[in-house]
Amino acid sequence: MKIIQLEYFCAVCRYHSITQAAQKLYVTQPAISNAIKELEKEFSINLFTRSKNHMELTKEGEIFYQKASGLLDTISQTASELYDLGQYIPPVRIGIPPLLSTIFFPDMLIAFQKDYPSIPVELLEYGSIRAASLVSEDALDLALVNMNFFEIDKLNSYQILSDRIMFCVSPEHHLAKEKEITMERLKDEPLIMYNTDSVLNHTLYSRFEGLGIKPHVIMHASQLYTIENFINKNLGGAFLYSSLLKNLPKVIGIPVTPMISQEIGLVWKKGKYVNGSIEKYISFTKKYRQ
Repeated sequence: MKIIQLEYFCAVCRYHSITQAAQKLYVTQPAISNAIKELEKEFSINLFTRSKNHMELTKEGEIFYQKASGLLDTISQTASELYDLGQYIPPVRIGIPPLLSTIFFPDMLIAFQKDYPSIPVELLEYGSIRAASLVSEDALDLALVNMNFFEIDKLNSYQILSDRIMFCVSPEHHLAKEKEITMERLKDEPLIMYNTDSVLNHTLYSRFEGLGIKPHVIMHASQLYTIENFINKNLGGAFLYSSLLKNLPKVIGIPVTPMISQEIGLVWKKGKYVNGSIEKYISFTKKYRQ
């Protein structure tokens, strides 16, 4: 039994597919298939029942998965503890949604590296939902996320701020002089929305659905530069965090009523050993917004 075989097996368990597991791990499908066959042969066990496009664990496979995932967690935590004993300092891997990165970075990163110049940081852009999932899978150490999603209680979290959502348009937009705006008023307005792994996107679609409105979405985007260009050319409006407006002098922000607030914070995995570097970043974050 090899660690890599267990990692491949657990990935197939999570995605119920060798194809998807191979894509997520950036390896070939035969490599994963062979690893599973070798485990089944070594332990004289059938791990999966297989269909054309789906794989389900057998009863024995479910027990094997519990043991294997626990063993991998132990290996990961032990490696982190051993890194603390040595000279090598692994980078703190932080997931950040593109829009939130505009609010917090690079100022936050500069301040952290000023306090801890020897700790490397690796930033990776993902939507909040995907970033939180990667934290659960140990692919990220931390994630800066919109905390308004239903599985937030599965992670450790620290709220940094609560931000109000504004409907943003160009000065030439016919709604630009409104003091506030309801979702009903936006029924037929061209809208720029976010990509599918955005928590704010889910919040907005839920509001529209509750009002029986099908929004007129002309584009899904994740980059602020793209959204800003569409707004400035008066092609449509977008819902943005109020904190972003200080960086968008040509954009008009109209408060949405009833108010939509979103909580932004840092998340990390429950029950996982937190090495010294990660602990320092968490402590730094708690002090940064005070």
